[in-house]
Amino acid sequence: MGLILSVQLAFSQSKNPGKAVISTPGAHCEICQKRIEGWVSRQYGVTSVKVDLKKKTTTVTWIPDRANIEDVKVYINNVGYDADNEEAEETAYFRLPKDCQTKNIQDTLPKRRRGE
Repeated sequence: MGLILSVQLAFSQSKNPGKAVISTPGAHCEICQKRIEGWVSRQYGVTSVKVDLKKKTTTVTWIPDRANIEDVKVYINNVGYDADNEEAEETAYFRLPKDCQTKNIQDTLPKRRRGE
């Protein structure tokens, strides 16, 4: 009886996916949308990704024992976009098409490279 109960408990927990709406302020065009959705959807544990360009948000669902909210933010950062308060990975940002680079370049450079 105990074994059956633990198997059912574990199975029922894995049915509830993690879900978050993440601010992605740099996503402003169809290219941005395709890059985020294409990259993040291929990451381990992610089950769905939907970018809303008007709201500048990305809704992501994932399997909790395979990914978490911090992983998802890193996936978005690694494709070159800010995710909530986490900044985009610098080299990924500069690989974005020029039209998708929305930040002031001086703001993206570390202080030591700006001469501060």
